[in-house]
Amino acid sequence: MKLVVFGLTISSSWGNGHATLWRGLCRALAIRGHTVVFFERDADYYAENRDMAAPPGCALVLYSDWNAIRTRAGRVLADADAAIVTSYCPDALAAAELVFGSGRSLAVFYDLDTPITLARLASGEDVPYIGPRGLVDYDLVLSFTGGTALETLRRAGARRVVPLYGHVDPAQHRPTGAAPQYQADLSYLGTFAADRQAALQALLLEPAAQRPQQRFLIGGAQYPADFPWGPNVFFVRHLPPEEHPAFFSSSRLTLNVTRAPMAKMGWCPSGRLFEAAACGAAIVSDTWEGLDSFFTPGEEILVARGTGDVLAALDRDDGELRRIAAAARARALAEHTSERRTGELIAALETARRPLSAAPEMSSRSVPSPLGG
Repeated sequence: MKLVVFGLTISSSWGNGHATLWRGLCRALAIRGHTVVFFERDADYYAENRDMAAPPGCALVLYSDWNAIRTRAGRVLADADAAIVTSYCPDALAAAELVFGSGRSLAVFYDLDTPITLARLASGEDVPYIGPRGLVDYDLVLSFTGGTALETLRRAGARRVVPLYGHVDPAQHRPTGAAPQYQADLSYLGTFAADRQAALQALLLEPAAQRPQQRFLIGGAQYPADFPWGPNVFFVRHLPPEEHPAFFSSSRLTLNVTRAPMAKMGWCPSGRLFEAAACGAAIVSDTWEGLDSFFTPGEEILVARGTGDVLAALDRDDGELRRIAAAARARALAEHTSERRTGELIAALETARRPLSAAPEMSSRSVPSPLGG
């Protein structure tokens, strides 16, 4: 297949979770013999923090203005099998109009921010990457979130909805030796988000206050000047993906914290969750519906509902944490790789080519299995 993507970014992982996911998918698609052309607006903040100017597995087209690229995009679409417009693509509406008018390409919307999208729709807010007709004109809608979100997307006009969850590229994320600058008893890697702050306070900052002899580490971008750092809470600024394995491999435990709208909706595993597992990290995570479909609590992941659960996790011996980490890595490599998700993507595209009445419905509560491609 030839796939054309109009996305937020693949060239810069700064302040977003889209880039590493697309890199893994494009690499896996290329291995299967598929072709990807990725259109990305050349935003200043990504240009200043570009960590992959030539992503393997795709032809990257950077552009400064949609009108300047529109004709070229139309030519690329002329022989494309599918065109994917993503959430937070800055030219999503114009790209969608071009895709709908192409007449040949399967029109796909991939919402990598489903709970945020649905919360804004429910409150009557403008969603800049969804037009006034909603999702009705797309042949297929892919959702980063499963569960009840899929039915809500159907009510928003989507004709076919399939979950396409986060994933990890094992070629990029694997165990390494510990790096002194990232060593900690508990680490957390993630961009600052106000709707994660309450959970981060309970699951990292409060444990740090109660364990002054232990070291805590946060890595990420966009942390405000008034963030409540403690004397034993250390910080490293945004890390490019090539540094993630060393980060995850250097602490006894790493924390996964989900944005509040995503945790409320459930079925929302982040790419960072699978990255940490593939790097052999022992993970303690906030809890949400569906988590146990991706990792088994108590065996492959530790679940924290409050400060006490994190303290109890920190009190586990190293051997026990290593066993949990090894089990999580095995699960991630078996079920949550970019190659696995690529199979699911190709299966969804092939199904979307059939008449709607002939297409089997995929369970909204299950992780779909790869089917060819």
